[in-house]
Amino acid sequence: MAEEQGLDLVEISPTNRPPICKILDFGKYKFAAQKKAAEARKKQKVVEVKEIKMRPNIDTHDYEVKMRAVEKFLGNGDKVKVTLRFRGREMAHMNLGMELLKKVKEDTVDIAKVEAEPKLEGRQMMMVLGPAK
Repeated sequence: MAEEQGLDLVEISPTNRPPICKILDFGKYKFAAQKKAAEARKKQKVVEVKEIKMRPNIDTHDYEVKMRAVEKFLGNGDKVKVTLRFRGREMAHMNLGMELLKKVKEDTVDIAKVEAEPKLEGRQMMMVLGPAK
């Protein structure tokens, strides 16, 4: 029947019993599938990881500026990596860094979810926030 119409017999679902086949123009079918895949890729959003760097003894105004940037990044659908860098004697006061990261977590509780809890790596303490759904 397919040869009579000048079309192709295409197996749609080979796993079913009996297998499902259609009579169609295979070239048009492949072209439509490519277009559909390209359209799906175009609408896809790539999530970036933005980084905010702070110090443990950050001033209130500087903290507020950083938090506005965090809110903007989360609003755009990006993840935010908050990094605290300790220098010199600040290493003796890790509790100040943990308190600051807890404050960041509390200030962003309605717009973000914590994807990676605060952890210390060398002289840096970091935490990753993702946008809340």
